[in-house]
Amino acid sequence: MIALTILLSILLVLLVYIGHLIQRHFNYWHNLGIPCEPPNWFLGNLDGFTTTRSFDQIIREYYVKFLNSPGPFVGFYWMYKKAVFVMDPALIKQILIKDFHKFTDRGFYSNEEDDPLSGQLINLSGNKWRNMRNKLSPAFTSGRMKAMFPLVIKLGYDLVKVVGERLANNSIVEVRDLAACFTTDVIGTCAFGLDMNCILTGDKEFLKMGHKALSEQRFGNLGFVVRFSFPDLCRRLHFKETLPEVEEYFMRIVKETVDYREQNNIRRNDFMDMLIDLKNNKLIKDESGDEFINLTFGQIAAQAFVFFVAGYETSSTTMSFALYELAQNIDIQQKAREELCKILASHDDILDYECLKEMVYLDQVIQETLRLYTTIPTINRLASEDYVVADNPKYVIKEGMAIVIPAAGIHRDERYFPQPNVFNPDHFTAEKVAERDSVLNLSFGDGPRNCIGMRFGKMQAMIGLALLLKHFRFTTCSETQIPLTLDKKSVIVAPERGIYLKVERIE
Repeated sequence: MIALTILLSILLVLLVYIGHLIQRHFNYWHNLGIPCEPPNWFLGNLDGFTTTRSFDQIIREYYVKFLNSPGPFVGFYWMYKKAVFVMDPALIKQILIKDFHKFTDRGFYSNEEDDPLSGQLINLSGNKWRNMRNKLSPAFTSGRMKAMFPLVIKLGYDLVKVVGERLANNSIVEVRDLAACFTTDVIGTCAFGLDMNCILTGDKEFLKMGHKALSEQRFGNLGFVVRFSFPDLCRRLHFKETLPEVEEYFMRIVKETVDYREQNNIRRNDFMDMLIDLKNNKLIKDESGDEFINLTFGQIAAQAFVFFVAGYETSSTTMSFALYELAQNIDIQQKAREELCKILASHDDILDYECLKEMVYLDQVIQETLRLYTTIPTINRLASEDYVVADNPKYVIKEGMAIVIPAAGIHRDERYFPQPNVFNPDHFTAEKVAERDSVLNLSFGDGPRNCIGMRFGKMQAMIGLALLLKHFRFTTCSETQIPLTLDKKSVIVAPERGIYLKVERIE
């Protein structure tokens, strides 16, 4: 009995001590006198994520709440991890560009040994990221985009064909699903060399696996919190984040693609070609003259995987949000169409790669869509050393702290974008862009770790939108949800349900 009492007493003391440590951890910013919303002990300041609030809503509401705070950042808890929520554009520029070497990593979880698909470029840190970025950058030059253009334009015409066929039965079209099928086919072709036929046949296995990869992880929210908060421990315990069926599916199709191309000596001038060359060491040196180390099969699979996961959803939601706004703003839609028709008239009515460079207004439409519906609401970084903010000695970013840059909040700040909740492509005229600090447009990030696939993403979105606007007119209907409700379970900004628009063929 005495032994049991002693044991229970020790356990009680231990629980009290652990509670004290947790409470002290979550009082960190309060004790420093730096503003911070009281956190949830499980999700930190992401309280409500996946249940009552979308990720975009959480970030924008936090930004608005601390808009008039005196310092360059406010406190934040990215789940259990202490973080700084940056409010000052000058500090954002320091972190992303000028002092990038102190904030190189994103702090995302990766475990290449046990979970090969987690070794994707987005997750890599330090020299691993730098070396992989150098290897992959040549895949996204304008020359490579031009080489892949014929693959994308063919699928664009497939999209037009399917929309036309659907109009025979119903003038109301769900455009989000169509855009997702289009970008799935594009990425499947360019990253995996596979004819997915998602648009023409409705075969959506590839799309379903991609959606599952984005929306589901092992052990759900608990696993996500633990992996982000304690990554080193998770690696030592051999934790995996990729679902087994997703890993099996993508590893299999990459292996089949690589084996088939190598055995039959097939080249398609696409992303997979370059990955195979890197595996076989045909590209020996990077721009600095450093020799490449051959990519392993796991590394090839991981980069092809992220090209799909990061590319199909972001581009498809951008296309569908753009159509949604154009349907509500007929004058803007008509202006974009008139520009397109004028350009095509000077190119013998053929949409070629050079046409894209001339589509200035359509590019503005896409940029404005990304501002209003910022695909990834935050840019994340990790401090590699203590960092004292210039002229603000009280504000110190400690080594290992997470950095949260609220792109979605900045993009709807009226100080930078007048009438920020109104869709207005004129926010991105050459004159407006020149007047504004470039760091205030964070749709693709900024600095050395900006989105490597920016050119490709914009190319496929512009091709899809251009062909749709040439052949069809889009307006709202009784089934169009205004305003849209965003998906609460997705980190990526996406509508909770479909986007239904009335579509009419243009003769």
